[in-house]
Amino acid sequence: QVQLVESGGGLVQAGGSLRLSCAASGGSRFGITTMGWYRQAPGKQRELVADITDAGTTTYADSVKGRFTISRDNAKNTVYLQMNRLKPDDTYVYYCNARGLLFDRYPPKDFGSWGQGTQVTVSS
Repeated sequence: QVQLVESGGGLVQAGGSLRLSCAASGGSRFGITTMGWYRQAPGKQRELVADITDAGTTTYADSVKGRFTISRDNAKNTVYLQMNRLKPDDTYVYYCNARGLLFDRYPPKDFGSWGQGTQVTVSS
């Protein structure tokens, strides 16, 4: 399977910036189509923040457009989320997600993986 390891969360003041990173690895041969970031508050559904395809097509939640930028290094199977002008409303646990195909079998099998989550706290 494919494992995701996140880093970069923390505590920041309103107006500040943070950069999240997520690296995918695994013993299987795999190809990732879409990588993204989701966030979740206690008792609430997980929501999409931003995602990016292997072709570089991006999608953003309206609440983060113009402040957050998602990027990807396909050679390193790593996705980044640059978060600028952070607000207290951006306080969540952020989860990395990757979807793609496992090539260690025939036919290739779809996979979807989640990271362990990283806390982002924005103080006012």
